Amino acid sequence: MEKRQYGESTTLETRADANESVNRDKRYRQIIEILAKADNKLGMSAKQIAVEMQKRGYVPTNERNVSAPRLTELCKKGIVEPIGKDICNYTGKKVTYYALREV
Repeated sequence: MEKRQYGESTTLETRADANESVNRDKRYRQIIEILAKADNKLGMSAKQIAVEMQKRGYVPTNERNVSAPRLTELCKKGIVEPIGKDICNYTGKKVTYYALREV
């Protein structure tokens, strides 16, 4: 184990390392594939997408953080768009629902 120096924030470094290790193109394809088979009128939440990704064996966990950052990036690229808000059937909280952008 590497000992940290006083005042050094190791969290920022480890978070950056983890972020760089993600194969974004692969995740983008997986999310697009899942949304393509979803009902675009209803869309899917980040959590629902993460659950589906785990069911398909793409990821080991169904935490929403496996899909949420990539959804944000896909929105910025104009591939996915938020289509509304509703209560999540997993968390009971109001969340954004996403769908593939119609071109």
